[in-house]
Amino acid sequence: MTTTATSPARSRPALGPVGTLAGREIGRLQRGYLDDRSEAVAALARLRRAAGKDAASVPDLWGLIDLDPLYTDPDLRHDAAADAVDTALALWSLHQQSRPTGMHRPGGDELGTAVRRLMPGNEIDEPIRKRFVRAGTAPTLAILANRLRDITVLLRREDLALDYALLADQLYHWQQPGGPDRVRRSWGRSFHASHRTTTTDTDTPAAVPAADIKDAS
Repeated sequence: MTTTATSPARSRPALGPVGTLAGREIGRLQRGYLDDRSEAVAALARLRRAAGKDAASVPDLWGLIDLDPLYTDPDLRHDAAADAVDTALALWSLHQQSRPTGMHRPGGDELGTAVRRLMPGNEIDEPIRKRFVRAGTAPTLAILANRLRDITVLLRREDLALDYALLADQLYHWQQPGGPDRVRRSWGRSFHASHRTTTTDTDTPAAVPAADIKDAS
């Protein structure tokens, strides 16, 4: 019996300035953390205090990340951009804690794909699905961050990485008019497009049950 994991072959748009900055800062801190550099270890400890919270309300984060490029970009909603970066970095820092490899993987799994990998074979794990649904129906960024925290803990437990630069971009778009629907659609598609198949010589992959993260349970 063999088990394989398939990923969606969907093209992604290029990262915007929010995702680009988040990816650069996470990459820098991740390299330092994995090299056991004291300044990076201390930075992650500070970032973790904001995981699942309204990052803008945590004074310990002020000045930790250089957000100036966001505030000089006239095309951005500056506070929304900064909140997205802070939230993504805080979640990543929790995900990275005590992990010997990088939990931010550029070009890696989108949130929906990573959540699907938490589930065994072709089965739908209902408690995990409900957590995913609750995240998708969050009415504000602060509530979304809190609900994503729970998913991040599950991903860390299973040593599953995530593309946090992409997540930062999505958290920024979430705060725009019509943004939650667009982000939910992307998460839902990546969830359904990626699933594990367990096969034998006589078995055929089971169908993945349909679930719409726009419908709260």
